[in-house]
Amino acid sequence: MESSRTFSLEEQIPEDLLSAKVIGPVYLDDTTLRDGEQTAGVVFANEEKINIARMLARLGIHQIEAGVPAMGGDEKEAIKRIVNLGLPTSILGWNRAVVSDVQHSLDCGVQAVAVSISASDIHIEHKLMKDRQWVLDSIKRSVDFAKKNDLYVSVNAEDASRAAPEFLIEFARTAKESGADRLRYCDTVGIMDPFETYKQVKMLIDEVDIPIEMHTHNDFGMATANAIAGLKAGASYVNTTVNGLGERAGNASLEELVMTLQHSEGISLGMRTSLFRGLSEYVALASGRPLPAWKTVVGSSLFVYESEGRASGVVRDPSTYEVFLPGEVGLPRRFNVGKYSGPSVLRQKLREYGYHPSEEEVKELVPILRTRSIALKRSLFDSEVLEEYAALQDDRR
Repeated sequence: MESSRTFSLEEQIPEDLLSAKVIGPVYLDDTTLRDGEQTAGVVFANEEKINIARMLARLGIHQIEAGVPAMGGDEKEAIKRIVNLGLPTSILGWNRAVVSDVQHSLDCGVQAVAVSISASDIHIEHKLMKDRQWVLDSIKRSVDFAKKNDLYVSVNAEDASRAAPEFLIEFARTAKESGADRLRYCDTVGIMDPFETYKQVKMLIDEVDIPIEMHTHNDFGMATANAIAGLKAGASYVNTTVNGLGERAGNASLEELVMTLQHSEGISLGMRTSLFRGLSEYVALASGRPLPAWKTVVGSSLFVYESEGRASGVVRDPSTYEVFLPGEVGLPRRFNVGKYSGPSVLRQKLREYGYHPSEEEVKELVPILRTRSIALKRSLFDSEVLEEYAALQDDRR
């Protein structure tokens, strides 16, 4: 029988990751309007794309990936309109590593382009049906054309997380030598964990010394964690989408990344984070992808308290259960009365309506409300709490 081995934490984690911090600066290139809209079944109307771009700029996003100009038609028209808004942010068009694609971006008047091509052998052989040299030649041609036209260039290494390390280094060197401003490291199928992400990104930076942009997918629920790991390894740019919208399980979530950096890493990006909830609701409506109540950072349940232990702590000092205040992301704090509620929750709820119950009234009312909540199998509506309170007062008269 084969013996099993237990690995220590130190063996699994790169030694320098244990003390690594995000140093900054960090720049966000939001791709809600491109990768977010590539979600199966999602289409933004042109006016919605315009509105989302305005909202992202107002939030303080550094760069907006506005779409795919080579699609032509409505897509190209929407990108032109976004460019013509004169927003205080860089507007980027996404392209294949094809000169004609880059020309479409130039037609739209964008300031920057993403030039994307596969880096893994499985993509090169089965998707492109080409070889590695063809990939490198495509990078040279498209980047050279873009730089001759004074564009900022991000070369996208699609499926970088499955690329052979030696070819990924050659890919990155070719991009740098061709004049690319940064390299986008794409975990296209979302297979990475933060430890491996850190090692691969640090290896690229050490070998090639080119600014790295993280593009992470959420297939195993680690998109935001992997983006942070990349930043700890020295990356300085991150692709995000509002609500984590994106193909399959989605992308790194804009609101998660910004708030994690701010409250776990001490890095403020200067974003107007109080606009998060409104932006999230708009994108959810425009995409037809409802915003779950339990969604991280912006979900409506994030600052709702029902159980007595947590509610009593928050009433005394919000920091007992809140890493950041509700208003920081545009949410309210609310108290629900339910099965696990006690005196603190009840007092807070009645005070919302201008009532100040006595200790005796609270003590008598709590078990009544718990029994009603169990019978209904849910939290009580405010009107039901007020009804029971009124009935109690009537009985006491």
